[in-house]
Amino acid sequence: MGMTISEKILAHAAYKDAVKAGEIVTVDVDWLMTTDATTHVSIDIFEHKVKNKRIANPKKTVFILDHNVPSEQVKTTQVQNKMRAFARKHGMPLHDGEGICHQLLLEKYVSPGNIVLAADSHTCTMGAVGAFGTGVGSTDFVAAMVTGQTWLMVPKTLKFNLTNTFPAGVYARDLILKIVGDIKSDGATYMAMEFGGPTIKNLTMDDRIVLCNLTVEAGAKNGIIAPDEVTEAFLQKQSRSYDKALFFQSDPDCQYEQEYTYDLSALEPAVTAPHFVDNYDTASNKEKENILINQGFIGACSNGRIEELRVAAQILKGKKVTPTVRLLISPASQSVYLQAVREGLLEIFLDSGATVLNPNC
Repeated sequence: MGMTISEKILAHAAYKDAVKAGEIVTVDVDWLMTTDATTHVSIDIFEHKVKNKRIANPKKTVFILDHNVPSEQVKTTQVQNKMRAFARKHGMPLHDGEGICHQLLLEKYVSPGNIVLAADSHTCTMGAVGAFGTGVGSTDFVAAMVTGQTWLMVPKTLKFNLTNTFPAGVYARDLILKIVGDIKSDGATYMAMEFGGPTIKNLTMDDRIVLCNLTVEAGAKNGIIAPDEVTEAFLQKQSRSYDKALFFQSDPDCQYEQEYTYDLSALEPAVTAPHFVDNYDTASNKEKENILINQGFIGACSNGRIEELRVAAQILKGKKVTPTVRLLISPASQSVYLQAVREGLLEIFLDSGATVLNPNC
């Protein structure tokens, strides 16, 4: 019996020839990441509960300030200063207000075949480059920080085969919101969501990031896409080293828990309504309800990349935001921000009446 991509990554990190769904394995962790939202909890555990105060791989334990940037109160500043001091003391990479944690991990660190743990649920985003990324709590984070390893149960895999192309005005976010609406917010609990099919080669890295990022909204342990030429081009653009031997593909005879097929040409723009992400509908249906919009936001870890900013600028160019609506735009990282500056996108946003924010979560 063959293995899925996720199984192959876990087998490699566990130094095993093969693993199967449901098996518990101990794996080496390639990258650890934590943010200003919870790092102070991890630091307290490390300082007061850990006897052997050793960090296994300081250079592979990344601290990122992105959730409250700039700080909004004295207490937050104190938490962030604690994080800055700890990172500098132990020689860890520290990114202070440079962008959203998952975007920075993809731009600067993570490669295909890596195991990535982070104290943030959307770490499944790392699957966009064919890495196994998953979120953990502060205690598990500290354990991995001290030992360089963690234990994981090998997840079952749901396969999503994509065909045809998106119609005008439909994007990767519409697809993943449709999928979550179909299988529901618990439909992939502790499973891998693997995206493939004939269309996958046409999806850009920004598309792939969106798909994997939002798999956690269906309860997934991780999202994953097999690395290919698009992945390699992205890594080369970032001037990053990588190992082609870790460009894992699922075997033809691997076992999926279930397979789904989505015809992208049949999709419509999506809307999700409060209070659950699986409360899905099409924009055309919701339009009939004549719902007034008070605020728009382009940003956060599932948005704010350059392709999305280009689409927003194309829509806004020569137009004005309705006076009763606030439109906030936050590029995903400094590199995205600078690219938007070079392309004149920020000028279009500001001329339209939008507010452009610093890169933050």
